[in-house]
Amino acid sequence: MNLFERLKSDWIYLSKLYEIINATKDVTPDSDVLVGDVIEQQVDKHADRTFIVFDGETITYRQFDARANRFARWGQGIGLKPGDCVALFMENRPDYIAFWAGMAKIAVRTALINSNLSGAGLAHCVKVADARALVMNAELGPALESARSLLTLDAGIWHLGDPEGAPGSQSLEIALGDVSEERPDKSARAGHKAGEVALYIYTSGTTGLPKAAKITNVRAQGLMAAFWKAVGVNEDDRVLLTLPLYHATGGMCGVGSALYAGATLILRRKFSASHFWQEAIDNRATMMVYIGELGRYLMNQPPSPQERAHSIVKGFGNGLRADVWTEFVERTGIRHLVEFYGSTEGNVSFFNVDGKIGAVGRIPPILKGILKARFVRFDIEKEEPVRGPDGLCIEAKPNEPGEAIGPISDAPRQRFDGYEDESQTKKKILRDAFVKGDMWFRTGDLMRKDKDGYVYFVDRIGDTFRWKSENVSTGEVEIAISSFPGVEHAIVYGVKVPGQDGRAGMAAIGSRGSIDLKALYAHLGRTLPSYARPVFVRFQQEAETTGTLKYRKVDLVAAGFDPGKTGDPLFVADAAQGTYVPIDATMFEQLMGGAMRL
Repeated sequence: MNLFERLKSDWIYLSKLYEIINATKDVTPDSDVLVGDVIEQQVDKHADRTFIVFDGETITYRQFDARANRFARWGQGIGLKPGDCVALFMENRPDYIAFWAGMAKIAVRTALINSNLSGAGLAHCVKVADARALVMNAELGPALESARSLLTLDAGIWHLGDPEGAPGSQSLEIALGDVSEERPDKSARAGHKAGEVALYIYTSGTTGLPKAAKITNVRAQGLMAAFWKAVGVNEDDRVLLTLPLYHATGGMCGVGSALYAGATLILRRKFSASHFWQEAIDNRATMMVYIGELGRYLMNQPPSPQERAHSIVKGFGNGLRADVWTEFVERTGIRHLVEFYGSTEGNVSFFNVDGKIGAVGRIPPILKGILKARFVRFDIEKEEPVRGPDGLCIEAKPNEPGEAIGPISDAPRQRFDGYEDESQTKKKILRDAFVKGDMWFRTGDLMRKDKDGYVYFVDRIGDTFRWKSENVSTGEVEIAISSFPGVEHAIVYGVKVPGQDGRAGMAAIGSRGSIDLKALYAHLGRTLPSYARPVFVRFQQEAETTGTLKYRKVDLVAAGFDPGKTGDPLFVADAAQGTYVPIDATMFEQLMGGAMRL
């Protein structure tokens, strides 16, 4: 990076940070301005403009507000009081947004439940938020039924849609009846402060039961305003949103950036790689919201003229790998992508606002005093930060991976409100990092910062593992495998092998047609150091993902390389033959008994 490039980047980051700070300067924990107030302010400003387009239906800001008001008055009618919680178990639709907006108007918290859950997982999410009622769409009746015996909801279970749907629940549409569309009086939320919880959004559950993260009014407003400014959304934009509304990227950042700008939200029920570009064309979309896997799925589709026939010129999201990003720009012509890093609950966030492919953001030296995140050396085996002789943490050197941490304070951008489960909150706090008594939020992510200040995501802690006395980054290995012709997805993880130190690398691969194992072995030999090459390979047709398309590794790790636990083809690396060879029951016993050298 030469001097001119550095100065240009510094200016871009400085100006964007100024815009974000200016947009959020009045958002403080002791403010009387709540999310409900912000929604009403935007409705008054853009009343007759189109807010949501969904399945051919057009909803203005005024119409959206009227629906939210009816939900609010219904809530008051069944006895919901400020501070109470309602679980929202619903698939993407305009009522999803209108419902939690209505609850915000009466200071009732809404728990945004993953619509793919059922049974004990669903019951856990409802109970951990201490919800008094549950609202759902009728089509989710079977999922609810699997959890019903585990639920106690004194304000009842309510459904929208088919009046006969969801047995055992009451029809909310009928209950709304002639409920007024007038706004509930602001006294319903009087005396409440922005530091109080507005929503619960759950962690994705890739490694266990989801945790209910507290989204305060401060955090909600900060997220919405920050993305509005970081991406440069304006009232003429038409934002294509195919992500689930129960997660922060789609439900808060996507919805919020459109709301704050007075833009139009083109809401879809779910993402479809084969229909995405046609939906963009048909709806005249100018902007998109993505997560990394969405980009990869699109790039796995055959090239088509539709990729260039749309009107999308910008977008934002997170997790877009550098190789996919490069191809995405080349094929689609969409160059203004704001990649970001952040967690639902955390106080560490980055925006890549100057388009550096592969980076999640930058900390220019001039902004180090404002962007306070740090990266500390990390012990992969002990899964804890490295501490020096003085007992304090050690900052990672340029390009050295370290855990990203953020200082915890009462400042709006440095708050950590934690989870409803206090024990989970404590696990995310690092104490005595640089001085005795300080507190830092642990992201659980390994990241690196280069000499120019660009920040790159390396791996989730727990995904990175040690093999042959070396640290293996699953992300690096996944990129290498995915570059092999025919591979559609690669999920890399470590598995225990009796008699071996550390964990051996294993890859679950999805492919188009058959894969030449000898050629794959040779490819990985050229692209990866010996310790990082997968020892085991599993071929699977479908990969289980969360609602935000993140892969669930927990079940893959549990099955390991045991042919008795999966019907998928399993293979182990054979250096002598220069290929991967099949694992059957006999081979498995040899591996477990240490008869094979790995």
